[in-house]
Amino acid sequence: MSINKYLPELINAGVISSEKADQIREYYKSKSSSSANRLFVVFGILGAILVGLGIILIIAHNWDELSRSTKTIFAFLPLLIGHGFCLFTLIKKPDSMAWRESATAFLFFAVGASISLISQIYHIPGNLSAFLLTWMLLCLPLVYFMKSSIASLLYLVGITYYAGETSYWTYPAQESFNYWILLLLVLPHYYRLYKENPKSNFLTFHNWIIPLSVVITLGTIANTSGDLMFIAYFSLFGVLYQIGESKLLNHQKARNNGFRIIASLGTVVLLLVLSFDWFWAELRDEHYSLTQLFTLAEFYASALLSIMAIVLLILQQKGKSLKHLHPMSLVFLLFIVTYLIGLYVPVANWLINLVVFAIGIWMIRAGAKQDHLGILNYGLLIITALVTCRFFDTDLSFVLRGLLFISVGAGFFAANYQMLKKRKATEREI
Repeated sequence: MSINKYLPELINAGVISSEKADQIREYYKSKSSSSANRLFVVFGILGAILVGLGIILIIAHNWDELSRSTKTIFAFLPLLIGHGFCLFTLIKKPDSMAWRESATAFLFFAVGASISLISQIYHIPGNLSAFLLTWMLLCLPLVYFMKSSIASLLYLVGITYYAGETSYWTYPAQESFNYWILLLLVLPHYYRLYKENPKSNFLTFHNWIIPLSVVITLGTIANTSGDLMFIAYFSLFGVLYQIGESKLLNHQKARNNGFRIIASLGTVVLLLVLSFDWFWAELRDEHYSLTQLFTLAEFYASALLSIMAIVLLILQQKGKSLKHLHPMSLVFLLFIVTYLIGLYVPVANWLINLVVFAIGIWMIRAGAKQDHLGILNYGLLIITALVTCRFFDTDLSFVLRGLLFISVGAGFFAANYQMLKKRKATEREI
């Protein structure tokens, strides 16, 4: 629907003035231009990546027939082309995001291709972890020289893969402590992106990729005492949740705030896993001396993250009423207390069940109060998941289990029906 079709009619009817009509035209013109620019950036990046892959495939098809010197030239060719595009962008198109991101994406993959080709041509030994580390370090300057967010996102994916390859998928596994230094090196770009363009799609992608990367990589610290990592993960989710609730991100739309969503979902999933007794039965068999604790990387990770979560919680709640305190912010503290209780008393799993149930009820109440179907159904899903977990480890009859599911399903229907009915009544009043 074209807005220009209706503006003259509105002016003639005296609904709006000519000046207001011009303002409306300019608004929709700028909005349309912004949308077109975003599409141009997306297709530019995809085009650059496809062109780069096409060049590599053409070279690969005739690879065996080429001499070593020719192979070397072709190995550096994508790299030279990528540098040429980036140089052209910096000189001729410094303000064009499409050119900047496309050229950088091409050069990013060209660097990886050149490293692997030269290694293959001259039979340079190495492994995937070393290759990824070299590739990411060489491409890190692109993030700042080109002010490129696509390079930052690819870099984050690359260092996460590097950490997984080093500690998860390689035997014998090694600690990937380099990952944390590599992560810190790219955070200034994330902050600059927030300050200069807080509504950009690239910032939204960073809001998801950064917490996901950290959550995936934290497990690489686990070595001999994996049960301590549950404290580390709960505290990490506490840190992420506080970041999501901070002034930096709380104005973002819910779907754009990956820190808060990942923290909330991660906390609930871990609580549901620990609502079974198997973990607590094994935990009661563990005995750590104070001297032994101070030698464990898991202990230091848990302690550091717990301190960070507590400090952020205090800063976040400074000057605020307790009514504004979200229960998800306190789960990591409750879990630490429950963990200590679980070392000696076999009631920890029931405490976890109570915490999950309380969170579900709080979410349902908050959703009804805010007239938010998403929050309401999230609370109902938490209760449903808890009931499902108890379905598998209780001695209740199938009739009672069935009645429980019927009750939860009826609750879903009734809660959503009442909220929609309330909305329709409000609309009629208006």
